[in-house]
Amino acid sequence: MIRHLRWPVCGLAVLLAAWAFWWEPNRLLVREVQVTPGGWPAALDGLKVVQLTDLHVGAPWVGLGKLREVVAASNAQQPDLILLTGDYVQHVLGGEAITPEAIAAELAALQAPLGVYAVLGNHDWWLDGARVARAFSAAGVAVLEDQAAALTHRGRRFWLLGIGDYNQTRHDWKTPLARLPPGEPVVAFTHSPDVFADLPAAITLTLAGHTHGGQVRLPLLGVLRIPSRYGLRYTIGVIREDGKTLFVSPGIGTSGLPVRFGVPPEISVLRLHAEAAPPSQSATTLPSAAP
Repeated sequence: MIRHLRWPVCGLAVLLAAWAFWWEPNRLLVREVQVTPGGWPAALDGLKVVQLTDLHVGAPWVGLGKLREVVAASNAQQPDLILLTGDYVQHVLGGEAITPEAIAAELAALQAPLGVYAVLGNHDWWLDGARVARAFSAAGVAVLEDQAAALTHRGRRFWLLGIGDYNQTRHDWKTPLARLPPGEPVVAFTHSPDVFADLPAAITLTLAGHTHGGQVRLPLLGVLRIPSRYGLRYTIGVIREDGKTLFVSPGIGTSGLPVRFGVPPEISVLRLHAEAAPPSQSATTLPSAAP
């Protein structure tokens, strides 16, 4: 009986390994998510934000060719604003070293009327945070590390607040936030979602990455581990807590092992609404470019 099961079991193991180490990491979804942050003004209803996170360029299946595909797919969404939430370089088994300058040169092609802004992640700091920031700035991508910028859309001003990585920098949100006019909408973006627990309700919406959505989500067992002091609390998607709103994107690359299962790579497209009942979310799978 056991001998008869050996080959089917081996075949299933090979299939699952191919799924986790090749097919799913090599996919690319464009997912539109409707978000209704408390206090988001009607004048800014429908603002479209593309979030790219955890690119880990140089990881298997995420070479410069894949990065060009990500950039083209992001521009095709015609977003109002593009936010990059860290971990552009890689530290993954089987990866190759791609310089921040080469990555920044590809990201320079991103286009949005309100601009392209970035914060750094822990992997960027492990390599050389100052170098990554210089490369991005030289390529025309504004880096906001514990800084704020005023943006205007349809005649209505709102603020963009970049917060440094929770684990690697001061992540000082208090100083720049104190300088902003009270009562105006603030969109914060950062790498690790752990800072969200400390943020005040004055920040209308926070975007983060870092978790990869768990990277592996097993049937019945779910996500086994998240790199967060809060466990599974800030794993993925829209999270509402104490009157605040957080969105955590699963990102595109991999770290540690080049594996994804049940959490495909994603370009997150956020539609910000003032209404209570936005349209349902949708996702599109794009053909993957060769790494």
